[in-house]
Amino acid sequence: MAATHTPKALDGRGDDDRQSFASERPDSPDKVKDLENQRQPGVQSDSDTDDVGRQIEMEAGNSIKYRTCSWQKTAALLFSEYICLAIMSFPWSYSVLGLVPGLILTAVIAGIVLYTSLIIWRFCLRHPDVRDVCDIGQYLFWDSKIAWYLTAVMFLLNNTFIQGLHCLVGAEWLNTISSHGTCTIIFSMVTAIVSFVCSLPRTFSTLSKIATFSALFTFISVMLAVIFTAIEDHPAGYTPEKGDPIVTAIPVAGTTFVSGVNAFLNISYTFIGQITLPSFIAEMKEPKDFWKSVTAVTIAEIIVFSLVGAIVYAYTGNQYMTAPAFGSISNEVYKKVSFSFMVPTLIFLGVLYASVSARFLFFRLFEGTHHKGNHTVVGWAAWAGILAALWIGAFIIAEVIPFFSDLLSIMSALFDSFFGFIFWGVAYLRMRREDYGPHFYKNRGIRGWIGAIVNVALIFVGLFFLGPGTYAAVDSVVLNYQAGTVGSPFSCANNGL
Repeated sequence: MAATHTPKALDGRGDDDRQSFASERPDSPDKVKDLENQRQPGVQSDSDTDDVGRQIEMEAGNSIKYRTCSWQKTAALLFSEYICLAIMSFPWSYSVLGLVPGLILTAVIAGIVLYTSLIIWRFCLRHPDVRDVCDIGQYLFWDSKIAWYLTAVMFLLNNTFIQGLHCLVGAEWLNTISSHGTCTIIFSMVTAIVSFVCSLPRTFSTLSKIATFSALFTFISVMLAVIFTAIEDHPAGYTPEKGDPIVTAIPVAGTTFVSGVNAFLNISYTFIGQITLPSFIAEMKEPKDFWKSVTAVTIAEIIVFSLVGAIVYAYTGNQYMTAPAFGSISNEVYKKVSFSFMVPTLIFLGVLYASVSARFLFFRLFEGTHHKGNHTVVGWAAWAGILAALWIGAFIIAEVIPFFSDLLSIMSALFDSFFGFIFWGVAYLRMRREDYGPHFYKNRGIRGWIGAIVNVALIFVGLFFLGPGTYAAVDSVVLNYQAGTVGSPFSCANNGL
């Protein structure tokens, strides 16, 4: 069970090994160079490779095998996670930040997330027993069980919030297509039920096949939105008084701190998904190939996000912008067609995060039992029960916070501060300290200093998310409620575009 889990040999070493490892810490520049050659980043040692091989061998007799993902299947999971509905919030973010700062932030955040993803990858190669981000949280913060519990709470809340977001946008799509055919609560409930059914497969390898179609349909959806926006005479809501779309290179005068931070958080949320990476790596046949998956996805993200954000913003302007940007398409048929291609990802992305959470709970309930890797009544009943509880929680979140942009901002501020920045800055510092001693930044020369400065900066970026970011997100919620621009909790009101 989760309460009894301890990070037994998260680093693959016993007490004697820890002592011998500590004695290997370098005390001279020559020894530093020797150790540099021995521990090339991203290259598994023989013992680490053996650990993965043993895990695969132990599963050989099971009817359900987990370490079965190739790097291509893992890339499909990442594409489905990142190429999602949140892309359509980029035009709104660019309208607030200005086109030039928006594009620069897109590239910078993508680079930071790729860098931190590679830190996670290297950490998991060293510690092949790591199953999820909670194991990493405990290891990073002095092997503390309290750190494990706190990480677990944030991990489950983050994933359930994302599930709730997809209940919300599922209801939004159903309202748009049906012209508010019934109560929004019913639509949200239907989305949760369908998502629950789709969550039932127990391995990422199985889900990766669905993920490929999800990412493809999402790409078609955003491309159609771009084309329809470009060929229309005017965006939705156009009036001669407001004039033609206004596009600005920099933020317009009067842009508030709250709106600027929220726009920044919207961009960040779309990129930051490192919370799932340890879980994905834990099911790869060859974890050393993960860099291929994450690099390919990052390149695609920068291209797609920048083009979609810039083109839609150019044809919609500041006056007519909505989030998601489907709402800025004036032709109802165009809007419904482009939005409908987003349906697979509306379902699948919530399914993916539900599966990650359910796996976390299920593995700890049934670790060491035959229920974990085999088709048993008890195992499947527990798996379905965990998923049902997660989707009920997601449905409640969707009804309590029935708005899109602010939900993204709250999630980014509360959870991405740790899972996007703080954890991985600390992870880098811990790994370098283990390799080269407490003065690694001196022992490694300029590389050591640059690495230390960059990763301390990552920690401070995370603290900015947690402090001012949370303030801006919460203040935006309060202002929107006061302005009456959002519905009440558990409301039947139409939330369609």
